[in-house]
Amino acid sequence: MPKQSIFDGVRFDNSYQQLPAEFYAATMPSRATSPSLLAFNQPLADYLQLNSAAFNSTATLAHLSGNAVPAQTTPIATAYAGHQFGHFNPRLGDGRALLLGELLATDGRRFDIQLKGAGVTPYSRSGDGRSALGPVLREYVVSEAMHALGIKTTRALAAVATGQAVCRQQTLPGAVLTRVASSHIRIGTFEFFARQGDMTKVKALADHVIARHYPSCRNAPKPYLALLQSVMRAQAELVVDWLSVGFIHGVMNTDNTSISGETIDYGPCAFMDSYRANTFYSAIDSHGRYAYDQQRGIIQWNLARLAECLLRLFDDDIDQAVKLAEQALADFIALFDALWLNKMAAKLGFSELTATVDAERAGKVKALMWELLVLMEKHHADFTLCFRSLGRALLAQTPQPFLTVFDGDKTAVMHWYDRWLVLLENHAEKTNADWPSIIKTLQTTNPAIIPRNYHIEKMIAQGLDGRFELIEKLMDAYKNPFDAAHENSDLAQPPEDGGAHYQTFCGT
Repeated sequence: MPKQSIFDGVRFDNSYQQLPAEFYAATMPSRATSPSLLAFNQPLADYLQLNSAAFNSTATLAHLSGNAVPAQTTPIATAYAGHQFGHFNPRLGDGRALLLGELLATDGRRFDIQLKGAGVTPYSRSGDGRSALGPVLREYVVSEAMHALGIKTTRALAAVATGQAVCRQQTLPGAVLTRVASSHIRIGTFEFFARQGDMTKVKALADHVIARHYPSCRNAPKPYLALLQSVMRAQAELVVDWLSVGFIHGVMNTDNTSISGETIDYGPCAFMDSYRANTFYSAIDSHGRYAYDQQRGIIQWNLARLAECLLRLFDDDIDQAVKLAEQALADFIALFDALWLNKMAAKLGFSELTATVDAERAGKVKALMWELLVLMEKHHADFTLCFRSLGRALLAQTPQPFLTVFDGDKTAVMHWYDRWLVLLENHAEKTNADWPSIIKTLQTTNPAIIPRNYHIEKMIAQGLDGRFELIEKLMDAYKNPFDAAHENSDLAQPPEDGGAHYQTFCGT
């Protein structure tokens, strides 16, 4: 067994710690009594230029469990506030996470390395600072599945069992997740200082974000307005991607809205099975604030909170600053809807479709999409299988793979299918697309497999019994979600009840 750690020789470059002291608190992780490695992401380690050959060493285990810290690192817990279910909490912060530092990947991109579940911090708010095993396993597998789907996300480097129990509704085994992110800066980070009226620190944070994530904003006539617009685009692209695969975040609070536009916090998240527009699974979201069909409005609401934080940086004239912010927020819906149309049109085989290119055709495709969603909800069609079946139907030259996804009388479904084919043929003629390219669009836009909630729960249940073989099986399947080989896999099949009674719970 090698004695080196994966972090040996790695040069950490901790730019966040160059910000004023109020942005974070230096905090050492708590010891794990009997750590053991559950999962390690070697491809990600190689991308991050770590010594992945040493993944199973005692030194690596000490670093991933929090029993030791890598050289050149001073772990910190970051400060932030946030609107949680619409209510402002002025002091949240990393209550169970520590940022070890930042490093550069093979392509020069900068990433945070964070231990989640590493013990009490100054922001723990009487909590134990630990993570239970289930949420760690969920985030490890689902975040990597999201990455394979091409959706921006934090990623998972490792999962380690601590050998210690944590108390939630019941006593559960504890674990630590090593999370990788472009940064852990949130809208709530801006809110922490803006609500204190400290615009000097808001500006310092904005300058840091521009340098780290949106350097082109520096040359804009109004850099901080350009920053808001850049974050808006990043979040619009992200939430459209969520909608395109039936993903429901579950806790779209401003402290879980990443400035970099990455999916963060996989606590009560879930993927929709049978399509229902108002689907939500989170047990703490009693009124469906963050339901599937509410995510567009909620992300705009969150971005409005960011605009409030940055307002005084837009213009010295506050009235003019307000007008600029209002215009940016008004423009967001048009941007979001255009991105949604392009993404969802591709799921129907219509690539390179924009309203400006052909408004009439775009309008017909949009109407066709909404009609399909209505049919899916009425006939209890599985979201993932329905869209995937379109490519299968074209390949088989029969509508049968598509029709079988729907319950009940298929007359209206067949009528929709016939009109879809006619519009697709018209699109092919106007764009000089051939049928193989259309089928490829369908196959590369509509995954054959997603992390089915009941498989994730089975993996967690087995983990609680000390069995972890399902992790490797799921990780291997999810790394190629568009592969046609999954179409007949048991992992691709929906639950018998369509997921109607499924619930998720926050890790805290």
